[in-house]
Formats: sequence, C-alpha cells, structure tokens
Amino acid sequence: MTILYHCMSARSFRPLWMLEELGRAYELVMLPFPPRVLSRDYLDINPLGTVPFLVDGTTRMSESAAICQYLCAISAPTSLQVEAGEDDFGAYLNYLHFGEATLTFPQTLVLRYSRFEPEERRQPTVAADYAKWFLARLRTLEPVIEKHAYLCAGRFTAADVSLGYALLLAQHLGLQSRFTPAIADYWQRLQLRPGFIRALKAQEAAALAQGVSIVPAPDTAPGT
Repeated sequence: MTILYHCMSARSFRPLWMLEELGRAYELVMLPFPPRVLSRDYLDINPLGTVPFLVDGTTRMSESAAICQYLCAISAPTSLQVEAGEDDFGAYLNYLHFGEATLTFPQTLVLRYSRFEPEERRQPTVAADYAKWFLARLRTLEPVIEKHAYLCAGRFTAADVSLGYALLLAQHLGLQSRFTPAIADYWQRLQLRPGFIRALKAQEAAALAQGVSIVPAPDTAPGT
C-alpha cells in the first residue's frame, strides 16, 4: 500500500491530488502542523520532519513535484504525463518543477514574514515584495494560458497539478484577487476537476477521522 504523510493543504496536496487523478489506492496519514514540532515520532519516519513523505514499497520520497513525476511513471501509460517522444516533453518537465521551485518558494517567504514569525520579527515589506515576485512570475504563464486550457500537450497533466497547488496556496494567502483574468479562469478549471474535489474531501475526511485540525496550514519549509 502506498502511504502519504500529509498536512491540510500543504505541499503534500500535490501528490494527494495526483493519487486521486490516477485512481491509485493509498493510505493517507494526517499530521498536525508543523509535524516536526507537534508529532515528534514522525521524525523517525522522515528525519526532515516535512511533508509530503511518500512510502511506496522500498521507495521513500519527500519532494512534492518529484512524487508527482514518480506516480505518473509507475502508472504509465497515462495521459497525465508527457512522454519523451512528445513535442512538449521539455515544457512538461519545466512546468512540473516551475510550480514548486519558482511559484511556491516565494510564497513560503510571504507566509513566514507575514504570519509565522513572532510579531516583532515580521517583515511586511519583505512579504509584500515576495508576493509581487510570485505574481510577476505567475504572469509569465499568460501567453500559454490565454491560448490553451492547460499548460502543455493539449491536455491536463501532472504539470497542472504542480502549478495548481501554487494557486491553491496563493488563494490561502489572499492573493487570488490579484490573478489576471486568464490565470483566474485557469484556476477555476482546475478546481472543477473531479480529482481535485476528491482530494479536498479525502484530506478533510482523514483529518476528522484522525483527530487533526482541518484548518489549512501549509508547510513553510522550502524544497518540500
């Protein structure tokens, strides 16, 4: 059985959404946020103390975009990945990792300096600057999203899952009102996907069953 360790609406939502899109069986283990502080036993499973953490047989993975790529690869053939022989293979890989490395990272700094630091250590100017950074990089997708329903290969793929999580986080941060019309329409399309809706319901049901808060609390640790 594939096991996914997850906090409500954290980066681990990417592989959760991916599992639902692929229709793979999995066990969802919900953790309080931050798990490295509130669930110390978790460090015995994942010494980083971050989510996601995927256990699949002998495989252990902690990087959200990489887990999406892995799940597609072991589920092949699937339309959710773009194959090496397709024209958009490079674009697919780039967008898959763009969602995390370029779009999620600046948002973690917005979270840190606007919400998670003690009041005396908060830096509103830093948070505002990184919000602008995120939005500027998000706008680089405009030429693609204006012409196509999804990022690459003429279909929904894991790249859209990766980028979709960055938009979910932006919504939690109150940045959704600053999306351009094309990005807002794209985000609306993603939220209508049955896999996305199932993932939302799965995390809430698991959290309630396991006695974990359902309040979204994305992990601020870069690179997870």
